[in-house]
Amino acid sequence: MAVYLSKEKKAEIFTEYGGTDKNTGSTEGQIALFTYRIQELSQHLKEHPKDHACRKALLTMVGRRKQMLTYLAKKDLEGYRGLIEKLGIRNIRK
Repeated sequence: MAVYLSKEKKAEIFTEYGGTDKNTGSTEGQIALFTYRIQELSQHLKEHPKDHACRKALLTMVGRRKQMLTYLAKKDLEGYRGLIEKLGIRNIRK
């Protein structure tokens, strides 16, 4: 199941985490977008536990978000710590 977002919701996410709604390439904004999509797919899987295509898409998104979090932690550790606290996700760096 694809998670379709309205333009307004994407703009809101990128404004909050990326600085402006036009800054769609920022690492923080992309991680926030992945987090939103992961939460939506998790809710879907609670209702439809046998949707294996959705489960695979969810695992793919989690892997991509982890890669981006690792990159951000190497590039800007303080920004990484602030972002994971703001999004409420677990720390991947020790």
